[in-house]
This record gives sequence, C-alpha cells and structure tokens, in this order.
Amino acid sequence: MTDRRSEPPVRPWLQALVLLGVILALGISIALLRQVIGITSPWLALLLMFDFLGIAKFAEPLFRLAMPGALRPLRPWERGSGVYRRLGVLRFGRLLRDSPLRYLNTGVYLDRGPRDPFRVRLHAESSEANHFWDAVLFMAYIVFAAGKGMWSVVAFFLAVQVVVNVYPILHLRYVRGRLDRVIRRMGAGQPGGASAIVPGGTS
Repeated sequence: MTDRRSEPPVRPWLQALVLLGVILALGISIALLRQVIGITSPWLALLLMFDFLGIAKFAEPLFRLAMPGALRPLRPWERGSGVYRRLGVLRFGRLLRDSPLRYLNTGVYLDRGPRDPFRVRLHAESSEANHFWDAVLFMAYIVFAAGKGMWSVVAFFLAVQVVVNVYPILHLRYVRGRLDRVIRRMGAGQPGGASAIVPGGTS
C-alpha cells in the first residue's frame, strides 16, 4: 500500500525567494571566477554545468523542466533490464542508492518507507529532464573546445558528461520503466505495488 500523504506545504513566495538566493549566489561566484580564469576557461564551463543542475533542482517546487516530446516515451528495449545491465547502468544505480550521492536526488533514491509511485515517477522524469538539458548545454562547450583543438579538455569533459549526465539519464529511464510496471499492477489490483519501488535495484 502506497503512502499518498502530501508533503508539508511550502509557500510559493518562500520557494521563489530561496531560488532567487541560489541564483544570485551562484551568479556572483561565477562572475568573480570569470575575472580570475576568463570566460572561456574549461573550469568555468564545468562549474556552470553543476550550477545548472543545482538551479534546476531548487526550481522544481515552482516549475519543472521537461524532456522533448519525441524523447520522453520509453522504447520497448528500455522496459527490460537486459541492455541496461550490460551497460552497467544497474550497478551505477546501486552506487547512487547506497552512497551519499542519494542525497542529491532524495525524491528518487532516498528510501523513506512506502512511497507513492506516481510521485516518485514525477521526480524521476524531472531529474531526467534536468540532466538532459544540462548535457545539451555542456555539449555546446565540448564542441567549442573541439573547435579550438583542446582535445585533452574534450576527452575529459566527455568522460564527465557520461558520469554526470548520460548514466543518470539512463538509470532514471530504467527507474521510470519499473515504476510504470508498478503502476500498471496497482491499476490491475495486483499485490506488490509499493514494495517493488527500488530505484537502485536489479530486477
């Protein structure tokens, strides 16, 4: 049985104030750093990548980013675990769930007892979109670095892209597939609904 109790309400103006404070603090830090290392510095681009994820996360109570319509639906091969297991996505998910990294996405990876699968799916979709748009923006700098012949930066940033954005996207899509199966079972009145919500699991 899932827990459908709503989360404690937070006033929208307070959420907006927190978001504004985060944007202001990050903006000031970026402006100061730019004066030291320059606007085209790879380190500034790396900071912007993480800043974007942070801002998108803080903004979720007010608005959520969305995946492009053509990319949002799960493909048939994504609804099983075979491909994701071969790619190491499930091991990556266990790392997220069993390490302090889970606190970066508590709506999906932090186990707080029985949870509403609809709410968990909402968090998963939002996080997936955050990582997708972050990857798009970060890839723009990778292309810029390639145009400048900065091949060591390109190689390093591609590796960062895979770890920070690509694998989280793949695992969140795997989680969505599992949640879809849970929700279908709930609709059919079958047992095992909430107990099947194990985002970092292997089934």
